[in-house]
Amino acid sequence: MHGALKVEGGPARVRANHYPAGPCVTTSFPTYAIAAIFALAPAAVRAEWQAVEEVRPYSISGRTGAELYESIGARGPEVGAGRVIAHTTFKLTWTRKYEAQGTACVITTNRPKLIITYTLPKPSAALPATVKSSWESFIAGVAAHERVHGDTIKEMVKEIEVMSIGLTVADDPDCKKIRIELTRRLGEISQRQRQRGRDFDKIEMGDGGNIQQLILKLVNGP
Repeated sequence: MHGALKVEGGPARVRANHYPAGPCVTTSFPTYAIAAIFALAPAAVRAEWQAVEEVRPYSISGRTGAELYESIGARGPEVGAGRVIAHTTFKLTWTRKYEAQGTACVITTNRPKLIITYTLPKPSAALPATVKSSWESFIAGVAAHERVHGDTIKEMVKEIEVMSIGLTVADDPDCKKIRIELTRRLGEISQRQRQRGRDFDKIEMGDGGNIQQLILKLVNGP
């Protein structure tokens, strides 16, 4: 999770070599919940699933790009120590079945339910035509950035699914050791996904990066 940059007062224009002091785009990754529901149905092969993706807008105001960006700094969602332009969160639960097979324990069912929420700014009133065009370019770029984070979350869930179905731990008839092993593997996969997000943000929000350019065009536009 990235800390937000504070918004400077006034609508001063921003040069390409100066990163505006304002909120940054971030993706928060809360610890996912694991709901172990012991199904009574026969063991099943991996079933197809679809993530639920929803957009949660927050209201901003302004008649120019600079005013809209200033409003984002004042009204953006609070994440960590400050406010951000946008962020992505998810809720992940599982329907899982552990099955004793002889003296071993096997995960025979592990179906995910994934809800991804993108929080994005939205002007509260109609914008002048020239500002509207500039805003639409900005928000399209921000939304695309957040969708990349959403894709990495979905890829993480698929990796967990592939890894866990058929996971077997020997000498574990009570299915206790397998839970410890699964937790260890989940932690590794989650850390890789978080690192991917951090690496992506470092490029996108660095000097000359995509997010910086989107902000410059919005603030320096009409």
